[in-house]
Amino acid sequence: MSLLKVAVVGHTNTGKTSLLRTLMRDVDFGEVSDRPAVTREVEAAVLRAGGTPALELFDTPGLEDSIGLLETLDRRRGERRLDGIDVLHEFLESAEAGARFAQEAKALRQVLASDVALYVIDARDRVLGKHRDELEILGRCARPVVPVLNFTAGEASRAAEWRDHLARVNMHAVAEFDTVVFSPPEEERLFEKMRTLLDARGDALERLNADRQEQRRALIRSSSLLLSEMLIDVASLARSAPAGGGKSGGAEGRDAKRRDEAMEALKQIVREREQACVEQLLALHRFRAGDVESEQLPIENGAWGLDLFSPAALREFGVHAGGAAATGAMVGLTFDIMLAGLSLGTGTAAGAAIGGLLSLTKTHGRRFVDRLRGLTELRCDEGTLRVLASRQIVLIRALLRRGHASMEAVRLAAAGVGSGGGSGGGGGGDFVPRSVLGLLARAQVNPHWSDLGARVSAVSDPHRQETVEQLAAEIHRLVVREDAD
Repeated sequence: MSLLKVAVVGHTNTGKTSLLRTLMRDVDFGEVSDRPAVTREVEAAVLRAGGTPALELFDTPGLEDSIGLLETLDRRRGERRLDGIDVLHEFLESAEAGARFAQEAKALRQVLASDVALYVIDARDRVLGKHRDELEILGRCARPVVPVLNFTAGEASRAAEWRDHLARVNMHAVAEFDTVVFSPPEEERLFEKMRTLLDARGDALERLNADRQEQRRALIRSSSLLLSEMLIDVASLARSAPAGGGKSGGAEGRDAKRRDEAMEALKQIVREREQACVEQLLALHRFRAGDVESEQLPIENGAWGLDLFSPAALREFGVHAGGAAATGAMVGLTFDIMLAGLSLGTGTAAGAAIGGLLSLTKTHGRRFVDRLRGLTELRCDEGTLRVLASRQIVLIRALLRRGHASMEAVRLAAAGVGSGGGSGGGGGGDFVPRSVLGLLARAQVNPHWSDLGARVSAVSDPHRQETVEQLAAEIHRLVVREDAD
């Protein structure tokens, strides 16, 4: 059986190409512009379900002069008792179809060659005479027509007005599908409307619907895993530096300089790891770096523009830290107890005990040695980790709600989403639950889990992998909860 053919038609600048971009998840299909009549030829695209072609979409030129075309068709019909489709076929063989109405003729030929037509409407427009004439012309094509109301998410939408008019011309299978603020239920209902009118060919649409739902579930799972890997890498990252508090003078000054250098190096490593995660998320969702910018969300061309370690960054995401975002923390309570009363001059018994400890664990043994040498560890504290987690969850939520035809970059605020990207959910750091922070705390005491320039890579460590998966499940729940709203 041949592919189900779907013609996408409508007046100029109603979002026909935008509809195809969003259905295909392809930001590069065709050309989207505010200029009228950008699409001059019919362009085809194939939608697949599970790797198998399901239906073929055809982007058509805009209907620029429907009023003149309807007058021409009525004049041709005259007093003859001809069906509308017969008059259309006669018109398409005329010289006018290749001259004055060349663009309209291309669109109508494609409708006649298709199984169904999607008539795209800018729901912000008033119902005008040109729209009534377009609907009349399409009604004469003897093909099922599904009106698709685009740009319905904004306050300027006249969807109710359009539904009332479409009912008057006996078009009741109306779908709302905003190509800028994407909604999976709207896409599902669009396919269902088409299936209602194409009962004999509904199997392809049913397969496509099921495949799209599975793709979205997989997209959320993959996004959660990417973020989890990044957070574990950063939480377990630690760098040694002089602890300070030693003798005054030149040595102390050199130690302070080394601490500052180590701190800046750690910050840069974290920024680069976060940037890599942003790029991976954009690629996964099939967007470009320029689709995200930093008017409200601290991103510029896919890079975080606001300093992750600045107090302003913490305030932006609702995090109130008592000190610097990256702090010099000692090895921990366990080692503090072990070292109580000990010094490098401790006797043989203590030395043997220390040697036994070092033989038990390579990771903590090295940290133990560093402590004895007067070194401390620099790492990201909870405040920084909350910023990292919260704003990337906000980004994932925004990408899930973003249509691939949107011409405006995603702009996210700390408490949600501004224009151009749909709802991203609360972006304050306080929405990161204790379950997430608890898993990150586990990573903080295992610096060998970080793959960021670690002495020995432990990506294959089963305990690390278990924590990554648990954290991904927590992130998944946060994202799914928002996606279901």
